[in-house]
Amino acid sequence: MTDVLLTLNAGSSSIKFALFERNAGDVPEQPRLMGQIDGLGAHPHLAAKEASGQALADIDLPLAGAAPHREALSFLLGWLDRHAGGRRIGGVGHRVVHGGEQYARPIRLDAVSIDLLRDLIPLAPLHQPHNLAGIEAMATALPGVPQVACFDTAFHRSQPEVAQRFALPRRITEGGVRRYGFHGLSYEFIAETLPRHLPDGRADGRVIVAHLGNGASMCAMRERRSMATTMGFTAVDGLMMGTRSGSLDPGVLLYLMDYRAMDAKALERLLYKESGLLGVSGISQDMRELLASALPEAREAVDLFCYRIVREIGSLAAAIGGLDALVFTGGIGEHAAPVRRQVCATLGWLGIALDEPANQRHARRIATADAAVEVLVLPTNEEWVIARHTAALIETS
Repeated sequence: MTDVLLTLNAGSSSIKFALFERNAGDVPEQPRLMGQIDGLGAHPHLAAKEASGQALADIDLPLAGAAPHREALSFLLGWLDRHAGGRRIGGVGHRVVHGGEQYARPIRLDAVSIDLLRDLIPLAPLHQPHNLAGIEAMATALPGVPQVACFDTAFHRSQPEVAQRFALPRRITEGGVRRYGFHGLSYEFIAETLPRHLPDGRADGRVIVAHLGNGASMCAMRERRSMATTMGFTAVDGLMMGTRSGSLDPGVLLYLMDYRAMDAKALERLLYKESGLLGVSGISQDMRELLASALPEAREAVDLFCYRIVREIGSLAAAIGGLDALVFTGGIGEHAAPVRRQVCATLGWLGIALDEPANQRHARRIATADAAVEVLVLPTNEEWVIARHTAALIETS
């Protein structure tokens, strides 16, 4: 009997999970099942489906304790046991947002490494504590089962040093203040699978990947390695996002502190929860709702979102010396044809020409046949990246 691998992505109010088959180290890209528990701390709800899309669960959870993550994971393990076909969980892989400077690849977790990850909480205070809560809850619920951490920052450690530095005094930058970059698991999947879609060698050329969703960033690659990315020290940098501001003149923050009496907590709420598409439109953070709206504020939010992407594509193309392929991924990147059209419309100078019927169909290739730059729409699969690393580390440990 083969065992299965569980992947977890624990956030502040939700836990995404997937269950993968494993047989002699082989992990298929499609999970046996996947789902999410959301509403933690308020009205917890479990939704899950099979790889075919068949719904397995859509239920409210009877959780009322003071440790919602621990309770939710305990409930989830019981639920999974009934849907795993008698297979046992042989390993748990976690998405961990921050690996700092020391972790350039996934690791098998132990007490020492967990303590080191706890030390990184100041670098990702809105994400790291919840990632660690999932790790600690699994250690209690599944004692002896190996756990693996896969870091969103690790993929970007291949960047040249100059791309990671800030123009700040060395006493600051040598204390860990640098450009880390995020969404690395998504970029790793695209890098791993890109040769399937660009078999002519361009996969190893100059590629920009746009991971566009509620969180959004872009990564410039050469030889399928990260050379530059839009996110920096935190996941609020770079592109405009669902509720995050993206890049901002630091002087704006000084002004808000000095003349609007905003403290660190107020600024954190402003930058992470009240800005982006939601803040500009005053309507919603959901791109689908904004594209369907006739209100001028919705149009302005979409225009600014696309403008920032175009600006950053120009910067990233300069960093890698040109462009051979542009890849759209993430919820918006995969499904919002109007966003792709608007972004590509002003990039003819880079050699981009969009095939609009293909774009409307959400085809894999959406560039015209004679375009100098290939444009692809590819789904990402962070869960499979985690599961594959988990299987490899379990086998070699």
